[in-house]
Amino acid sequence: MKTPAAIRTALLACACAIWGGCAPGGIFPALNLTQVGLEAGNYQLVATNVAGEAEAAYLVGLSFSNGMMAQTLALARVKGTGLLYKEAIENLWKNYEAQHGKPEGKRLALVNVRYDADPLNLLVYSRMRISVRADVVEFEEDED
Repeated sequence: MKTPAAIRTALLACACAIWGGCAPGGIFPALNLTQVGLEAGNYQLVATNVAGEAEAAYLVGLSFSNGMMAQTLALARVKGTGLLYKEAIENLWKNYEAQHGKPEGKRLALVNVRYDADPLNLLVYSRMRISVRADVVEFEEDED
């Protein structure tokens, strides 16, 4: 018995919606409009190689990364929120605070920021881990 074309099309559309329902887009272009001149000697390096990471796990899916982009297509998330870049940066600042004190009230910037993605794909389990590393500089008060 053959399935009519309309039913096959509907089933295909449903399958695409299910598979796309748990697909966090992980592209994180580290482009911004803020320019900070580090050549003037108005800063000091206060921490090097500060790291943070976050991960999420999925059932029946596939995780992959390509350059700045980390992507997961899966049926169901079983661990994490899927906001991996946000959580990794928050974890980086938490780790900074544990070693160097609260960043509030300081004039800090992240420099030499590096992003790494570590996808793991098994038969029915997929995991994506994002790591962020950076150096932290503190700007000195202007003496003008």
